[in-house]
Amino acid sequence: MRARSLLPTRQVCPPTRGLVLSPFVPVAVAEACGRHPHLAAPCPHGWVRVDMHFHSMWSGDCTTTPEEIERAVVASGIDVVCITDHNAVNGAFELAAELSCRVVVGEELRTGRGEIIGLFLRERIPLGLSPVEAARRIRDQGGVVYIPHPFDPMRANLHRESLSELTELGLVDAVEVLNAKTSLQALNADARAHAERFGLGMGAGSDGHVAEALGAALVEMPDFDSADEFKANLHSGRVVGHHWDQPRPWCPRIVPSTKAV
Repeated sequence: MRARSLLPTRQVCPPTRGLVLSPFVPVAVAEACGRHPHLAAPCPHGWVRVDMHFHSMWSGDCTTTPEEIERAVVASGIDVVCITDHNAVNGAFELAAELSCRVVVGEELRTGRGEIIGLFLRERIPLGLSPVEAARRIRDQGGVVYIPHPFDPMRANLHRESLSELTELGLVDAVEVLNAKTSLQALNADARAHAERFGLGMGAGSDGHVAEALGAALVEMPDFDSADEFKANLHSGRVVGHHWDQPRPWCPRIVPSTKAV
């Protein structure tokens, strides 16, 4: 097995908590594959499945708990999940220690011109920066600059002129070419065309705010040990998934403060 210096290795079950009751795992797996049929297909040997855009109860607009995410991880067979809470990273660090899959610490941060995701972060990046400054701060941490839902007018997408500026400055590593919550496929196609035109990595994610969304859209790619290897291997990967945007239930529960550390 390859050593993974930056990400925890996958375990069969979390060592400290009995989140998943084994008799119910086959049922949960069947339900996950029923929601997202592509999860039932085999992944190439030496490759991993990565959901590059997922939210937790630290996100401010989501109440999904670590326990719910862990059950979804086991059911879906996801190898790596990028926790990209809104303007926060503290939840991602906690989940990295708790989940049985590997976790990439990310942040979907609001700039003055729309949202940018930073992956492989070591600390929070404040909201309200210019897109260029935000991207440079991500790079300063050795992180990956990832542009989510770039052409979706129903989201806080990065303005087109800002995307063009970042691309021209070489400050974009990857573009989300499949967001499971984007209903108009033409918008995902526009994102793919931009990535292809400029030779950028192509990412995909569920943009999940409920546990059941995990794996709705993902990237299958060669395994990686670092942010640099992730960026390189993303170009050899393939985007898999479908549109899935179920109504979001709001559970009567207390969620942690979204004020990041």
